[in-house]
Amino acid sequence: MLTRKQHELLLYINKRLNEDGVSPSFEEMKEALRLRSKSGIHRLISGLEERGFIRRLPHRARALEVVKLPEQTAVAEKRGEGGKGFSPKVIQGDFKGALPGALVATNAEAVDLPLWGRIAAGTPIEALRDPSTSVTVPASMLGQGEHYALEIQGDSMVDAGIYDGDTVIIRACDNAENGAIVVALVDGQEATLKRLRRRGASIALEPANPAYETRIFGPDRVKVQGRLVGLIRRY
Repeated sequence: MLTRKQHELLLYINKRLNEDGVSPSFEEMKEALRLRSKSGIHRLISGLEERGFIRRLPHRARALEVVKLPEQTAVAEKRGEGGKGFSPKVIQGDFKGALPGALVATNAEAVDLPLWGRIAAGTPIEALRDPSTSVTVPASMLGQGEHYALEIQGDSMVDAGIYDGDTVIIRACDNAENGAIVVALVDGQEATLKRLRRRGASIALEPANPAYETRIFGPDRVKVQGRLVGLIRRY
């Protein structure tokens, strides 16, 4: 099963091969998929190659060969829908209202989520939204709604099992229950991962490490950007 971006890239490469007889450059792929860097294209190409959908031809520049297409795409091409103007809608979903770069969970086995950058689990840092990098996660980890990933920097949430270098999966939302671990945007420019506590008219952002102090803000200074739903750790 391909991720949404892998599927989109495979169809684009196949279309260009049919039209021009040569695979597109990485720069053209980057522009077609609306990515900011070619590193994401390299990962997608590697994923397609590992799954047997494309093959790199040695000793030739820009030499990619499409070995096979997803079943639904292949059926469409047999019906004469391939080539110019061919754009099958294999993955369905309403993406209206999604945060920039965030993806809605589908029924695919794996999903590419945008990795927006490093978020401090200690001292807040400026929120980053970099759609040029992504992380592949099991679809079973995600519920309904838009999701994105962040890399943790710092140790203020270690007692909650969240360590420096971990990747957290966030479901985008603007509200969360008391006690939830959230991405909080402070004063419109600094983001941090903390446990949310409401104290009367104030909002407390609690660390999970006694070495750090709880910070308390007025309700107009804190905006919830998402709720923690998963974590990925590499050993």
